Amino acid sequence: MSPIKQAMTSHVETNIAAPRTLAERAYLNLRQDVICGKLAPGEKLRVEHLKDQYQVGASTLREALSLLVSDALVSAEGQRGFRVAPISLTDLEDVTNTRVMLETEALRQSIRHGGAEWEAALRASYQLLTQIEDPANGPEPQLWEQRNKNFHDALIAAFDSPWTKYMLAILYRHGERYRNINWRLTAAHVTERHVHEEHETIFQAAINRQEARAALALEAHVRMTHDIVKRQSQLVE
Repeated sequence: MSPIKQAMTSHVETNIAAPRTLAERAYLNLRQDVICGKLAPGEKLRVEHLKDQYQVGASTLREALSLLVSDALVSAEGQRGFRVAPISLTDLEDVTNTRVMLETEALRQSIRHGGAEWEAALRASYQLLTQIEDPANGPEPQLWEQRNKNFHDALIAAFDSPWTKYMLAILYRHGERYRNINWRLTAAHVTERHVHEEHETIFQAAINRQEARAALALEAHVRMTHDIVKRQSQLVE
């Protein structure tokens, strides 16, 4: 395996596996706090304060922050340290457009090349997601995010492109930041959309090998977060 591919594989595995080192643990905890908004957009990340909060040494914390820089969730400011990446409608639009471009093509390729194993894994991930998508009350956000990501990963699993999956994993986390704005600031994720119906449409089209229909349904699904946030005007440029 090439060094680049090995690095990508390790990075993606960190997203789903238990942390193997103190740096990975700090990275995962910091990433979750950035995504959920506990560490606010634009906030200065002071190593001397955070190292005690995350129970690691200064060098380990800097290593974890450097991983977040590679995710574009944190920016490095030279000698001035680190800062949480800002959010904006312009950024959300860029994240959305890039994700649509990559993920719809990955889904098309996965439908073309996926076999029985791909179908079985897709069915399993969809069933687990369906179990927690309660249209009356809405799902518990953190569990839903994990199962939702597993479903999206299963959709494109048969596409053999580590680079695409690496970039989509990063884009998904950025999209998650904006979905959390919906969870916290508005009920639009419940009142303006039917997420389970969106997932069902994508799943049925994919499992029936309806490539074009699946891609269109996936695009509409991914763009919905952008449309809701924009309508609610929760972000200020």
